Amino acid sequence: MRIPKVAITGRPNVGKSSLLNWLADRLISIVDPTAGVTRDRVTWIMHEGDRYFELIDTGGIGIVDSDDLSEDIERQIQAGIEEADLLLFVVDAKSGITPLDQQVARRLRKSSRPVMLVVNKCDSVKLDQEAATFLELADVPCVTTSVKANRGRDVLLEQILEMLPEVTESEQSAGDRMLSPADLRLAVVGRRNVGKSTFINQLAECERVIVSEIPGTTRDSIDIRFEVDGKALVAIDTPGVRKRKSLENDIEFYGLVRAQRSIRRADLVLMFFDATRTISRVDKQLVEEISEQFKPCIFVVNKWDLAIEQGMTIDRWIRYLTTSFESMRHVPMAVVTAKNGRNIRKLVNLAQSVFKQASLRISTARLNRIVRAAIERNAPPMRKNRRPRIYFASQIAGSPPTIMLRCNDATLLDEGWKRYLLGFLRESTPFREVPIRLVLRSRNEVDPDAVAGLSEDEPADIMDLTDDQLDDGDRSAGLDADLRGENVSATSLLMLGEGEDDFEEDFEEDPDYPAPNFIDDDAFQG
Repeated sequence: MRIPKVAITGRPNVGKSSLLNWLADRLISIVDPTAGVTRDRVTWIMHEGDRYFELIDTGGIGIVDSDDLSEDIERQIQAGIEEADLLLFVVDAKSGITPLDQQVARRLRKSSRPVMLVVNKCDSVKLDQEAATFLELADVPCVTTSVKANRGRDVLLEQILEMLPEVTESEQSAGDRMLSPADLRLAVVGRRNVGKSTFINQLAECERVIVSEIPGTTRDSIDIRFEVDGKALVAIDTPGVRKRKSLENDIEFYGLVRAQRSIRRADLVLMFFDATRTISRVDKQLVEEISEQFKPCIFVVNKWDLAIEQGMTIDRWIRYLTTSFESMRHVPMAVVTAKNGRNIRKLVNLAQSVFKQASLRISTARLNRIVRAAIERNAPPMRKNRRPRIYFASQIAGSPPTIMLRCNDATLLDEGWKRYLLGFLRESTPFREVPIRLVLRSRNEVDPDAVAGLSEDEPADIMDLTDDQLDDGDRSAGLDADLRGENVSATSLLMLGEGEDDFEEDFEEDPDYPAPNFIDDDAFQG
């Protein structure tokens, strides 16, 4: 079951990426005057009329890549041509026919796929009249367009629909499925050369994106849709990030922005680290972004096969990560080797478990009992000669779990006590490995009808509420059933091995086996 595919081909700098963005009506591919920006295949699902088709943006044919990735880009272009049902041959009306256009035409003639000539950058009627000269490249249907002047979009789409294969029932089913919301969106982030693209190719089970030792190979954010146990998941491969002051050009800046955007639109973030390298400032900036967005996260230590050769142990990496990111101690951790696919499936299963945990809701009555227990153990200190009073607590959202506290004055609760409360909530609720957002509302914002028996003039302290009042004020009745008898919590420091015995054999720390210099005991001193 598949939908038709339309590949956008042509020499560099004829506007292929602009054309994709224009047809999709959103920013997908990076557009820059620099030739050869697009390297991987960038795709988008289109739904026009009663037809579905997939647009594929390919790299420029004949490009000499500055990072010596020409062969890799060529493989991506050829893969796009071979899987396409229709080829859009894009040329530049302003430049006229070039030798490289003729080379592209010869290559497309060898393909058995139908071809449409798209004369782009026809910003004026005069250029439209000169478009006929391009027909010597190929005797095929021809359409003139201008992304800049927004000319010819409807005509181009109409011609594409006419040249697509006849519609089938399987196309409709596949299109509906591909456009349906994913059950889980995973953003794969990290600095350059930590193995993100290798991991994506393992999920896609093909060379979906270019993998190279050259830093900064990936430039676009690429969504890869796959299925696990009947559930649709999307993995977002993001460009590797480097320090802002080290950004060499606009392309690297676009990569940084898209990595941040991918974090915001993801349901869960896989933060990749290189097991053979120290944690950098870029890693800390990315983790800070994840924390600020309250995104569920998994720390993924990749290239573990190389770490074992250097004498690394899981215990040392656990301590290194928890010491480096003390505010993220709740984040689960996993070790993988993306190159050979070890633990990839288990990591995906762990991601589903953590996301399920973030989506849970806890009943209001149960939550208030937990908050009351926290206050009994450690009451919030007085501030400004006033004692903070908490009237009521309720969960107002999930993903991330959002807990609202209604109190006499939100400014009286200091940061230290709020950190204590978050820790207590994490230990007493199912939200052990996910971020919890606290929302404080002062007395004048409290809804007096939220709790039975309370009046607007004299709100009750949570310590004074009876169990009957808590139960009567529970507006989330029945949600306890979702939690009863079900342990959805992932083990916080879960190292994904092949089993207990394999852990002992592969990862047990050997006191006679020296650890790498970059992670020594000094690194673990608080």
